[in-house]
Amino acid sequence: MTATPLSVHIVVYPGFKALEAVGPLSVFDYANVHLARRGRPAGYAVSIAARERGPVRSDTLMALEATEALVAGGDGGAPPDTVLLVGSRDIERALAASPGIVEWARRAAPCVRRMVALCSGCFFLAAAGLLDGRRAATHWGVADLLRQRHPAIEVDPDAIYVRDGHLWTSAGVTAGIDLALALVEEDFGHALALEVARDLVMYLKRPGGQSQFSVQLASQATAHRGMKAVQDWALQHLAEPLSLQVLAARAAMSERHFRRVFVQETGQTPSAFVESARLEEARRLLESQATLPLKTVAARVGLGSEQALRHLFVRHLGIPPQAYRERFGVPARLRTSS
Repeated sequence: MTATPLSVHIVVYPGFKALEAVGPLSVFDYANVHLARRGRPAGYAVSIAARERGPVRSDTLMALEATEALVAGGDGGAPPDTVLLVGSRDIERALAASPGIVEWARRAAPCVRRMVALCSGCFFLAAAGLLDGRRAATHWGVADLLRQRHPAIEVDPDAIYVRDGHLWTSAGVTAGIDLALALVEEDFGHALALEVARDLVMYLKRPGGQSQFSVQLASQATAHRGMKAVQDWALQHLAEPLSLQVLAARAAMSERHFRRVFVQETGQTPSAFVESARLEEARRLLESQATLPLKTVAARVGLGSEQALRHLFVRHLGIPPQAYRERFGVPARLRTSS
């Protein structure tokens, strides 16, 4: 793209999610390695930025050394090309402890080519009013909170990442790597981004959305005892018929009333929950049992045939079950040798 490295600032603060900083940092570093192999200059000059220079403790034992202090447009110093603002496990605490980031983001956003918020980092952009009237992604666990606090934002709870103008947002944690790969692809093309993805043993474009990771956790999220009991029971009986009639009877409700309460308490229809649960269990079986026939996998999760299993995987993940197993499954030789 250019002989001058693109300046990238990864913005951190006390309690930031370590993987959200280190993951994208690795993507940009690998991109530079591959560019060097092609005889080209480095594409990225990455710095860690914080309110003040010095070590910043993450949510783990690790701290990162901030070599850049946050500078907004007009405050002196050239702004970076791209800013990545990472998230926190406790975003409400982070907002209260680092209020200056909100004002900094408001002033810096017009001065950079790309403003990126990873995971719950989007709450800083939201508080600055930068996401009003825009579509945004965030970690599925705080999507409802973002929607409630900032109703002017069109929250996409299932997107891995979203680009709206020069503002980018991503889902949780490892989704920041997906977004960083997308930035590399935009800057230096598909081939380079694909090489980096292969080094990281990742898809360049991950199949499926983030809701695929949260089925069992979602069953723990509802405070309604009756709905939670039905969800827990269904997860233990996936091989059985799980129609609306069966689930409503389990809850001792009429079908119409059960469906209404289920949607109200869980945010999804009973059929959507069952389908997601079956997909998650099928994925687990394919990942852990290398020789289990696809027909048996289909039967164990309550699907009528191997064809139905294939249809489910292609529709939700974009790849057939056998391809999923080859990509993510543990080889049989490794399982039998342990």
